[in-house]
Amino acid sequence: MSALSIRRDRTATVLRKLAKGESDARITRRILAIANALDGMSREAAAQAAGMDRQTLRDWVIRYNEDGLDGLADRPRDGRPSKLDAEEKAELYRLVLDGPAPEASGLSAFTREDLVRICKKRFGKSLHVTSMGRILRELGLSRQKARPSHPEKNPAAQAAFKKSPGAAEKNCSYT
Repeated sequence: MSALSIRRDRTATVLRKLAKGESDARITRRILAIANALDGMSREAAAQAAGMDRQTLRDWVIRYNEDGLDGLADRPRDGRPSKLDAEEKAELYRLVLDGPAPEASGLSAFTREDLVRICKKRFGKSLHVTSMGRILRELGLSRQKARPSHPEKNPAAQAAFKKSPGAAEKNCSYT
């Protein structure tokens, strides 16, 4: 079995200079390990100097050979899939924008706890309140909500209640 060769489009000195300007410490360690290996240090010693084992350095060399310095960055991971699918998220979005029916539900605005209960009832999926907040942010919704207004408010009564400008000076009895 032959040793894995490292691409030589950059010298070890150039790699060290690039590592100095790198803000991610993990990428810096990977660059320095490759630079040490290019300088003739054994793969095992270069890996140990960078805080990794020989097999890990081999994997980073393969990615460096294929993608250059961009290959040394961590790739995004998939993570756990969302409990709600796209259709359910769209229905949740419409539900939040439409708001609750105060007569039927007694609510003037949804809380995350309310939305968790609704998802359990409609979709049969239980979510944590924090997860609901994450989904709402993903949908572009903020936690801020409009101040609730009473469904039976009377705009004419509000206008009559407000004092007109200058009324305070007219009603002033002292001079």
